[in-house]
Amino acid sequence: MVSARSVFQEILDNDESFRLFCSIAAGGESQGGWENGRIAALVPQSERALAPKIARHGADEDKHGRIFTALLKKRGLTPVAVPPETDYTMLLERHGIGLAHDRLRRDEPLTAEDIVVYLAHSRVTEQRAADQMLVLLRHFADHPGIGRAVRVISHDEDNHLAYTHEELLRFAAAGHGRLIQRTLRACALAEIRVHRDVSLAVMARMGRILGWSGAKCALLAAGIHAVYAYERLGGWRRMVGLRMPRRRDALGGPATPAHEFA
Repeated sequence: MVSARSVFQEILDNDESFRLFCSIAAGGESQGGWENGRIAALVPQSERALAPKIARHGADEDKHGRIFTALLKKRGLTPVAVPPETDYTMLLERHGIGLAHDRLRRDEPLTAEDIVVYLAHSRVTEQRAADQMLVLLRHFADHPGIGRAVRVISHDEDNHLAYTHEELLRFAAAGHGRLIQRTLRACALAEIRVHRDVSLAVMARMGRILGWSGAKCALLAAGIHAVYAYERLGGWRRMVGLRMPRRRDALGGPATPAHEFA
């Protein structure tokens, strides 16, 4: 039977597929850390109180990148180059989602509207990350090799999602509601396409490494397309709703260290 658990177990049990999985994950997290670090440095004066939370978000992402790299090291593996078609962060930028990297490389302060765009982008992508980590948490929370990493990262992703809800609601109350709604919708519709394309690319790579049959690859591809169809028809709306989270001020403190994984 093909299930999320059985597919990931196959990936986990094979050194080459695990190497690719961790390399893709580490690359995306490290890129997110850089982006958040630059945004924290460029926050406009009117929003300086937000800078430590953005920096904390970036520090968490950097930590996740180190965790995935440490998981490789524990198995005597080294990272591989991330195939471009599996680079989720890069593909989102190409679709115009979030703040462009050339904008972040300039030492020019961002505007309040830029921060709204950043938070809307984060609200959508952190929903995806939290959902994916919840699946891993359900099946592998007690796994001796990756269980602790899954628990730590899942907790952090929930914090990130709570933070984006709280801050976007604050900006909405300050008069940015229309921009928030418009940006969330555009981000969500672009993200579900990118997620579909990246999922298909990763599945194809894993299939070649693990020797999956044509029938199994076709079944997995059909599942990915079915998820996209559901999201395109209305599932995307879960990524744009805003509600005050139970975890208030979720990024109000320092990032927890990842030294236990090194």
